[in-house]
This record gives sequence, structure tokens and C-alpha cells, in this order.
Amino acid sequence: MEDIANEITLETDLGGKVHPWRLCPIGQHYVREHKEHIPPSKKHPDGEIIIRHAHCANNPHRNGQNKPRDILSIDELQLIANTYFAGLSGPPKTHVLIDYPNSDEFDQYIRGWTLYWNEVFEAQNPLDPNLVKALIASESSFRLGQDTPNKDRHIGYARGLMQLTDETTRILHGHQAGLRDHFIYLSHENAHDPSANICAGIRWLFLKRAGAKERYIKAGLENHVVTWDDAIAEYKGVLSGILENKNPNP
Repeated sequence: MEDIANEITLETDLGGKVHPWRLCPIGQHYVREHKEHIPPSKKHPDGEIIIRHAHCANNPHRNGQNKPRDILSIDELQLIANTYFAGLSGPPKTHVLIDYPNSDEFDQYIRGWTLYWNEVFEAQNPLDPNLVKALIASESSFRLGQDTPNKDRHIGYARGLMQLTDETTRILHGHQAGLRDHFIYLSHENAHDPSANICAGIRWLFLKRAGAKERYIKAGLENHVVTWDDAIAEYKGVLSGILENKNPNP
């Protein structure tokens, strides 16, 4: 990763990074080396193919605002996982979900992305990687290609290990006012990549934790300390039903 960091070109110097593992400063996103077709011109009537070296590109502005935003691209998240995750230790526990033969196959991604998002959000009550692993078991049974249709076409399919819906992917792109920063750019294809799916799923879980807090406030339970179990209930869309059975005036 250090070699790549030395090779990429920064189009502007925007300052600090969201996390030490990141290649690009806030306001830019990483683009890997790729081929690019240049349209025909007088000099090159048939066009030409050039190599664009890995670089940091400026993020698009949102809603007319030019405030630097954090965007994690598929290229960068894959590079982060390949560079740092193999050397990490700790939870989630192995060999505990015996009903799922490949349950330990994705532990490095669970471990790495849980640590990443805990540090990005400076979580006072950190998310437990074991909880993420249990969530994956309940969502997809660790089946990479799990695609689940939804009756609501706007929501679309739920895809991959953490069953990210097409609507969720759009929101993580920043296509909804509820998400103001830390966007993730994934295509439907990318959503089946285990590292990308887990990264985005944990990011979504942090957002659902904030949503759970809002739900408790609306239910007259503003003093409730939101837990990660609450966040998972909101992730699964069942928290509103749970709150209907709670008495706001105990």
C-alpha cells in the first residue's frame, strides 16, 4: 500500500484523512489504474487507448455544496482489505456457528470493517464483530450470491452477505438527504463482493443505530439508551413493531 500511496497523484491538497488506512484526503476518492479510451481527434483519427495511473480524484459536490465529503470507492475499500486485514487479530469467534459450514470464511472482513467504522465514528460503545457475524448468519446464511426480491420495486433486491437492498445502496451513494457523509459507491455487482458488502452493511448498521434513537424519541422514550440490538432490530425493519408494545409512561 505504501508503494501505491507514493505513486498516486493528488489533484488537490485537501488535508487530513478520515482514517489512517485511507489513501486519499477528505474530499477525494481513490481510483485504481485503468485503461481509458480517448475519442478520435485530428492527431488520432481512430482514437487511442491510454493508461490512467492510480490517483485521487475530487469528489462530486452534493446539493450544490462544495464542502468536502468522504467517499469510499470500491477500488479503495478492496485495497484497504487486501493490505491491512490479514494482520488483524481478535473477534469474531471461529467455529461457533456450526450450522453454517463457511461461517468463518469472511472473518477478516468482519474484523477489519468493524474496527474501521468503530474508529471512524469514534464509537463510545463499539460494535462487536461477533454481533455482525451473527447478523450475517440470520440475513444470508453466509451465501455470497444470495439475492432476495422485494415486493416493493423501489426497494429492489436484497443482495449478498448482509442483504443490502438496492434502495440501501442508493442511499449509501448519497442519493437521499438522510445520509450526509461517509458515502460508499457500490454497483449491484459490487454488492456481491464479500468485503464491499460487509463494509457497506456495517456502515448501514451505524446509520440504523441513529435511526433507532429517533424512533425511541418519537415513541416518547427519549431517555432510552440505544443498544446495538436496537440497531439490528431497525436494520431488520422490526423495531417499530417492538416499540408499539412498549409503554411510554411506565
